[in-house]
Amino acid sequence: MHIRGDHAELVVGGRLDVRSAADARTVLHSALDAGRGDLVLDLTELDSWDATGLGVIMGAHRRAGRTGRRLVLRGVPDRMQRVLVATRLHRILAIEEDAAAPAGAAHAAARPVTRQHPQRGG
Repeated sequence: MHIRGDHAELVVGGRLDVRSAADARTVLHSALDAGRGDLVLDLTELDSWDATGLGVIMGAHRRAGRTGRRLVLRGVPDRMQRVLVATRLHRILAIEEDAAAPAGAAHAAARPVTRQHPQRGG
């Protein structure tokens, strides 16, 4: 796994899994703590993720909220997009459409997601 970028945009490549989770978490948290505004996480070079890697992304999403920022996923590969839809996380995470995709080819779940408040009730 490799991550390059700064406190505004990071490119994640390789595998985000149990072996790379601790390093990825450290980099993401440092970037979130150091900057302001959206942190864009470009996943176009990401080969795969496992449940631990997805947990790192969700942890970064929560930390972003606590720091007054927003984590935005860009370039989510189709197979990973399907995981986000299956787990309904596409409703929670901010996901940018792939501007390079042909018109109409973007998956419905790739629409930008606005921050939603948890449902109240009980």
